Parts: sequence; C-alpha cells; structure tokens
Amino acid sequence: MLKPLMASLAIFALAGLAQAQSTPLVEGQHYELLPNPVETVVDEGQIEVTEAFWYGCPHCYRLQSSVTEWYPTLEDDVSVVHMPATMGGDWNTHAGVFYAAESLGILDEAHAAIFDAIHQQGKRLTDTDEVAAFFGDFGVDEAEAREALTSFGVRSQVNQAHSRMRAMRLMGVPAMVIDGRYLVSPSSAGSLENMPLIAEALIDKVRQERGE
Repeated sequence: MLKPLMASLAIFALAGLAQAQSTPLVEGQHYELLPNPVETVVDEGQIEVTEAFWYGCPHCYRLQSSVTEWYPTLEDDVSVVHMPATMGGDWNTHAGVFYAAESLGILDEAHAAIFDAIHQQGKRLTDTDEVAAFFGDFGVDEAEAREALTSFGVRSQVNQAHSRMRAMRLMGVPAMVIDGRYLVSPSSAGSLENMPLIAEALIDKVRQERGE
C-alpha cells in the first residue's frame, strides 16, 4: 500500500512542477519582486536560493519534507543558502544554534534533528546548557558547544543574517528568495508544497535572463 501511495505522490509532484514551469509566472501573484536586489553570497555564476526559516515555526517544519526532497534534484548551477530568521527573542537564539552547529561541523546532521527536537519532542533549545547537551548527541564536547554558542563569530553571523533579512524585507517565514530578487512565500505559491515548484520556475527564469 505504501509504495503505490509514494508513487502517486511522486507523479503528483512531477505534474505540479510541469504545470508550474509551463504556466507563465505573474509578478504579484506567484512571487514578489524585491524593490532593491540583495547581493548574493554564492559563487559567481551560481543561482542562489535562500531559504529563510525559524526552527520554532511549524510551517517551516512542514516545509522541510518538501525542500529536503527538492534540493538534491537541483542542477549544479544552483546553490542553496539556509538563513535563520532573526526577529528577536527565541528567533535570534535559534539563529545562534544554527550558526553554532555550522561552526562545529555538525549542521548537516543536526539541522533536521533540531526541528524534530522542537516540534516532536517538545524541547525549546533556547538555553545554552540544554543546547550544549543536545549537541553532545552529535559527538561535540559540551564545553566546546557552549563556547561556540556564545562566540563572537556566531553573534556576528546572526547580525549579518538580520541585516540580510531586513534587506530582503521579509516579514515572515518560511520564505524563499531566488537570485536575491524574487520572493516566494506560502501565500504567493498557493501552499507550502508549491513553494519549491514556483522557486524552480523562477530558477529557470533566471537562467533565461542570463542567457539573453
């Protein structure tokens, strides 16, 4: 029963992608054009896909099932940037958790686990000792984890993310920004599941623009 269901879902996703790519994108309906382009942080020639999220956001958590399947399918000219949103309080604390995990070299394996810990296990992950103990499950010494969480480097990255988020004029998450210009939200895409479909159509749009 499970295999036919998964096959049906895969066919549905492919059909949705084909429809999104064949339907002309309409500014203000499928996406928003940022008033001022934001400088990208990927290598020259790459198309940047920035995913803005907050670990505590249930919609961001729901989106993960779609994007984790989508990202590996992207072509080599696309680079994904995960950007934790910073709106004060727990948002900023979780942004620090993200960048600390990155600095400790455990982000790839810890990213999904952080979402699960908050939304499935009821953890807050806002206390330094709690996060240090959580990082310990990934082989990180707790003292090293506390040092990373309170480091100047992590604080600087949180501030940089805040500046970039303001430049993108993001008022909520989840959100995707393509090539520093095109903003996709759940409302503009029609649903969380449609966000990767609209984003991929915008990636194709950027390729066409660069080829002109």
